[in-house]
Amino acid sequence: MTTSTIPDAPAAPRSDVRARAGRAAVATGGGLLLGVLTNLAQGWLPDAWQQLPNSGAVWSTVAFAVGALLYRHERLLQAASGGAGAEVGLVLGYYGYAEFGRDGAGSLFFPLVWLGLALVAGPLFGAAGWWWRRGRDTRRRVAGLGAFAGLWGMEGLLYAVDLHHIPEAYTCLALFALIPLLMARDHRERALTLGAAAAFSLIAYAVVVVPLHMVSA
Repeated sequence: MTTSTIPDAPAAPRSDVRARAGRAAVATGGGLLLGVLTNLAQGWLPDAWQQLPNSGAVWSTVAFAVGALLYRHERLLQAASGGAGAEVGLVLGYYGYAEFGRDGAGSLFFPLVWLGLALVAGPLFGAAGWWWRRGRDTRRRVAGLGAFAGLWGMEGLLYAVDLHHIPEAYTCLALFALIPLLMARDHRERALTLGAAAAFSLIAYAVVVVPLHMVSA
């Protein structure tokens, strides 16, 4: 009686491993740098505009771009991991600069809250960017782009309803409308994406903004 063995799966070529490591380094390092810049931008921008660079919509845009551009030739799971790396880098860059470049980050509570959100939003919006760029059917493209536009709808609601900063609210709501109009493939996808974005805006407001207000109170 003879036994057969199943050969091991071939290892990924070293060039592929290096390329993946390079993309991960770019995603995380870019997020780190942008985290520092968003902290600095709060001192550069006037009045209520100072809050916008530190918004969930701006930070999640980075993860979306990573999934859509940096990982466009990779698999969905890799785009999600790249988005996570970018978001974690943003949190570390922002609060790292606050700690060592300003007067200190203070309590660890909010850095940990934002780090937890980064580990959720990063993969989601990295995948959303990949779906928009590489999705083979309308449903995936609409879901990815609708989630991205919905972030700006969420920010518009926050500025209009909670903060009463109307110019900033109009800016976010304009992006909410322009993203589907400019980035969807055709008129049908534009209409579907706008509808999905409206739903995502309300969901994100209820799931993210309302609990954050309760934590901050």
